Amino acid sequence: MRTRFPVDRGLSARMLLTMFLLGLLYVAFVAVLFAVAKDGLVALVVAAGFLLVQYLASDRIALFAMGGKEVGPDEAPTLHGIVDRLCALADMPKPRVAIADSDIPNAFATGRNPAHAVVCATTGLMRRLDEPEIEAVLAHELSHVAHRDVAVMTIASFLGLAAGLVVRFAYYAGLFGGYGRRDDRDSGLPVVLVVMLVSAVVYAVSFLLTRALSRYRELSADRGAAVLTGRPSTLASALVKVSGEMSKIPERDLRSAEPLNAFFFAPALAKGFSLSSLFATHPPLERRLEQLTRIEAQMGTT
Repeated sequence: MRTRFPVDRGLSARMLLTMFLLGLLYVAFVAVLFAVAKDGLVALVVAAGFLLVQYLASDRIALFAMGGKEVGPDEAPTLHGIVDRLCALADMPKPRVAIADSDIPNAFATGRNPAHAVVCATTGLMRRLDEPEIEAVLAHELSHVAHRDVAVMTIASFLGLAAGLVVRFAYYAGLFGGYGRRDDRDSGLPVVLVVMLVSAVVYAVSFLLTRALSRYRELSADRGAAVLTGRPSTLASALVKVSGEMSKIPERDLRSAEPLNAFFFAPALAKGFSLSSLFATHPPLERRLEQLTRIEAQMGTT
C-alpha cells in the first residue's frame, strides 16, 4: 500500500532480514525435531494453529486484552476527526477506531493489513494530552499500519511461540513416560534434554531478533509521524507526558499491560526487574527524543 508516509527502506530491510534469519532458524529447528523427536512436530502444528488465529484475529485479540471497544463518529467525534484528517493527509484507508477504558496513557494499532486494522486510544491518553498531541500519537500508530510491521511482528513471533510450546511438550512428555523414543531399547531422557535445549536456544534467538526489530519499528513510526504532521516537537511533547504519567499508574495495572508492550505507543513498565524492562520492545525515551529533535532541525533548514 502506497501512502504519504515516508518510505523507510531501513525498516523494510530489517523486516526482510529478520524474517530470513528466523526462516533459517525454523528450518534448523524442524530438522532437529525430525532427527531426535518426531512427536515434537505436534507442538509445531499447535503453534501454527495459534499463529493463524493470531494473524487473522490480531485486532480483536488486542482489543479484548485491553478492554477496547469500537466507537462510531457519534460516540467519539474528536477521535474520529483526528483519524479522518490523518488518513486524508496520508492518503490511506481509514482503520476502525476504538477506545479502551484504561487509565494507562497509551495507544496502539493492530491488524493483519490496512483493510483489517484498528487504532485504539485509552481514556487515560485522551484525558492527559491535548488534541495536537493525540494527533501526533495516532499518526505514529497509523505509520505502523501503513508499513505493515504489525503483521510482520505477528509472523515473526511464531518461532518463539513454537519453541516455547515444544519445551513444554518435551517436559511433560518426559515427565509422564518418555518422549520421542526411537524404539523400546532407547531411553527417552536424553531426547527430552536435547529437545528442551535446542528449543530454549531457538526461543532465545528469535526473542532477541524480534525485540531488535521492534525497537527499530518504533523509531520508524516516530519518523513517519513527525514527517506526516510536520510537528516533531508535538510528538516529543506527547512522549514526555506519557512517559512521565506512566510512573503514576499502579504497578499492578502496569504489570497486567506489559504483555502488550510491543503494540503500545510507549511501554508500560512496572518498577523493578522484569523481562520487559531487560529486553525492551521500545528504544529509550532519550533516543526517541534525540531523533525528533534532529528531524525538527532538518525541517527548519529546508
